[in-house]
Amino acid sequence: MRRFFNPKVVTVIVIVAVLALFFLFAGKQEADFSAKYAGFDLSGASTGRTNTYSRYLERYDRVPNGKSDISVNLFGYSSAKGVSVLENFEGETRVLRTDEVSFVEYKINVETDGFYNINIEYFPLPSRGITIERSFLINGETPFLGADRLAFQRVWGDAGPSRFDNQGNEIRAQQVEKPQWESAWFKDSLGYITEPYAFYFSKGVNVIRLEGINEPMAIRSISIKAPVSAENYKDYIAKQNLTRYQNTRSNIQLKIQGERAVRRSDPSLYPNYDRSSGATEPPSVARIRLNMIGGERWRVSGQWIEWEFDIPEDGLYRLSIKGRQNYNRGFVSNRTVLINGQTPCRELSAIPFTYSNKWQLVTLRDSGKEGYIVLPLKRGANTVRLQATLGDMGAILNVMEESVFRLNSIYRKILVLTGTEPDVYRDYRVEYVYPEVITAMELESKILYKLVDDLTRYSGERSAQAAATLTLARQLELFIRRPDKIPRTLTNFKANISSLGDSMLALSQSQLDVDFILLTSDDAKLPRIRDNFFVSASHEIRSFLSSFFVDYNNLGDVYRNGSNVIDVWMLAGRDQSTILKAMIDDTFTQKTGIRVNVKLVAADAVLPSVVAGTGPDMALTVPQGDPVNYAIRKAVVDVSQFPDYQEVIKELSPSVVVPFSYAGGVWGLPETQYFHVMFYRKDILEELNIQLPDTWDDLINILPIIQKNNMNVGIPSVATNVATSIDFSNFLAHMFQRGGRLYNEEGSRTNLDGEIAIEAFDVYTKFFTHYKTPMVYDFLNRFRTGEMPLAFADYTNFNTLEVFAPELRGLWGFSRMPGLKKKDGTVDRSVPTGTLAAMIFSNSKKRDLAWEFMKWWVSSDTQLRFGRELESIMGAAARYPTANYEAFKRLSWGSEQMAVLDEQRNWTVGTPEVAGGYFVSRHITNAVRKILNEGMDTRETLLDYTITINDELTKKRKEFGLE
Repeated sequence: MRRFFNPKVVTVIVIVAVLALFFLFAGKQEADFSAKYAGFDLSGASTGRTNTYSRYLERYDRVPNGKSDISVNLFGYSSAKGVSVLENFEGETRVLRTDEVSFVEYKINVETDGFYNINIEYFPLPSRGITIERSFLINGETPFLGADRLAFQRVWGDAGPSRFDNQGNEIRAQQVEKPQWESAWFKDSLGYITEPYAFYFSKGVNVIRLEGINEPMAIRSISIKAPVSAENYKDYIAKQNLTRYQNTRSNIQLKIQGERAVRRSDPSLYPNYDRSSGATEPPSVARIRLNMIGGERWRVSGQWIEWEFDIPEDGLYRLSIKGRQNYNRGFVSNRTVLINGQTPCRELSAIPFTYSNKWQLVTLRDSGKEGYIVLPLKRGANTVRLQATLGDMGAILNVMEESVFRLNSIYRKILVLTGTEPDVYRDYRVEYVYPEVITAMELESKILYKLVDDLTRYSGERSAQAAATLTLARQLELFIRRPDKIPRTLTNFKANISSLGDSMLALSQSQLDVDFILLTSDDAKLPRIRDNFFVSASHEIRSFLSSFFVDYNNLGDVYRNGSNVIDVWMLAGRDQSTILKAMIDDTFTQKTGIRVNVKLVAADAVLPSVVAGTGPDMALTVPQGDPVNYAIRKAVVDVSQFPDYQEVIKELSPSVVVPFSYAGGVWGLPETQYFHVMFYRKDILEELNIQLPDTWDDLINILPIIQKNNMNVGIPSVATNVATSIDFSNFLAHMFQRGGRLYNEEGSRTNLDGEIAIEAFDVYTKFFTHYKTPMVYDFLNRFRTGEMPLAFADYTNFNTLEVFAPELRGLWGFSRMPGLKKKDGTVDRSVPTGTLAAMIFSNSKKRDLAWEFMKWWVSSDTQLRFGRELESIMGAAARYPTANYEAFKRLSWGSEQMAVLDEQRNWTVGTPEVAGGYFVSRHITNAVRKILNEGMDTRETLLDYTITINDELTKKRKEFGLE
């Protein structure tokens, strides 16, 4: 009997059975969570914002919609500034021009209280090429958050046809503005509210005001309209005189490739190359063919692409779109269809494209799914516009945005009691100190459970974003039952809030690829999309074989060595290299006849190549210290000896040339410029009733208020924070503001042993030792949660925050750095600056050609175009920090930000590079760490390390034969 009851066998069976039961029940999801929130009022959250659009509608929930339109006499304004009348402009007899800094007010008479929509017909005037922005006020007040920043898009298109390089690759055309009259409703710029804003007007005389924020525009009309619900397809088609639209020809098929779009709202929506599928038309594996449009960059609500069709005769036509949404599993990408600028019926307001790795042919259907939608179109030119929209997801995201804001408020309130690192052995009795927090948590938990159900219902599955929402809902539920758990898991709570914010960002993106658009008569047979196993297998095999013959490092036209050919290596990314090469081929080579081979290389490939004599004529985007390091070894050219050098540097800040100046020469030219500004949370500073610090003394005065609420200030530290590398720029700022400099005139020794440097070093380190500002922190996340309402960081973080934290819109900004007040009452705001460089190698036999290229590369027109194209490809987070001031002024910065950056740039101070300079940064870092970690004396520590630094500088100068 033993062999039948072997204990080992029984043990294995039991373990398998337990595991099977575990995975069975663990993998089983709850159908829904409606029982947790059913019957509860989820609309009123006590800690929420009161100036949102949803609260605005709640205040006037009993007010009906207006019944008739209200006329606005465009030229009958009661008050205005920065406004002028244009005669005979773009087909109009008279239009109103409003400048970037402007306002125009109208008095309107309203017969009855009610809600109204507002429409504007505008023409985007040439300027910096960014989105036009206006704020709207009623009777001197901004009605709600969102009306303070209304966005009106520009119109872009191809400058000409695409071309082919000498390798057979298709090169896309440059994107240029193609302005035209556009009609737009005043609506949510983020797209969370998909319908036009409804504005409440009281009976009688009301004053409306349109105020400029960014960019000028011409206005043809402003209309205040009574809201009208969109009709369904059946009602729409019943109103049409179908006898006028009888097709006389059969089997009409009009196909236009997606890449042949004529207009777009954003320069980033240019034609793309897809080689991931053999079903893309036309397919290509070895050469670049522009064969689709959209993609990763067509993700923001409101972005649109437009095509033109030449209709052969009046008739009824079906519209089909060959699209693919393979970016987000469990997501739906929606597009609004506009025919000749109008959305004919409700069904076309949100056409869904579900997740699939394969191309799908989506033909428009009516709401009942009973048949195809046929559109009455007239003979001649007609336009089809697809506009990204969030559809039903918009309402979900609107709720989620408010929830993230309230949860961050809850977190900050708990932070006041517990601090960022609560004592796990202490009972903070949160439920007694802040009973309103527990009540708020209960409400937020129910809101989040409903969001989980809404997300699951919308996408048809439990997505990662729904899972993150569910995790936070359950954590809040745990906090309600066990308040003592709050301090112990506060860090995890903060991370879960950040995850919810990230989920909101992910859910707001609706990428889509478009291969072609098809208009067919009702009797035409729709084509089949052949995207099967055999097509895929054939495509992958050809792709694999071609990889042995295609050189992906050489970009654009490739030339053999010749008297007019130079080689340029770029250390940036592929997108940057591709843009540069396209600009060279269509502009620089055409103008000068100099041919340029551009190669994308890793940073560590340059030095070995130069030593071996196989390097390029010049290199771009090299680190700041490299030009002087090569110059010491006589490996680069002194560009200041070229006759037109002084003319070239007129458009550069003097401070940004300093790092390349050495031994009487200039060994490179700057491409970019970086410097710090002060980021701040408007809402939190207002809540704490404190003003922005103008000087470092002001900062020290407000620190106790900030820290009393267990928040803090972000000062860059050599302790290496989470997001960036070692940063002692704040120490240099204190030294520069006191009139100090890092080196003596000859660069033979450092001035760190001087009284100015010691005083600056003492002030800098006291922020960490005495005032307890954090040495290690994640600026973006802490700023987002409000844990760090004030921080000093590179100004390029502005663009990251704009994209990364949409829930903070209107709640933050940046300003000039605090400074040191002088005896004459002025404030010195000097800060160090950093850069990337371009340099010419001394072993180049074509120095004059390389100099011609360098002049072209750092010029304002080239830098402006490069910056705009880079941002159009990689988005606002990649806005180019060019060192050319004339180009910088024309990039996509708002007027408010530009004013700050303009002032702070004037305070930048360049730091020279010297032989052995690496020892300076290394031992400043060591000195700071010794003070922070071991409590050593500031003066003695800095003096000791200064001796070590100066010994190394002397040794290096002797090594290279320098005086």
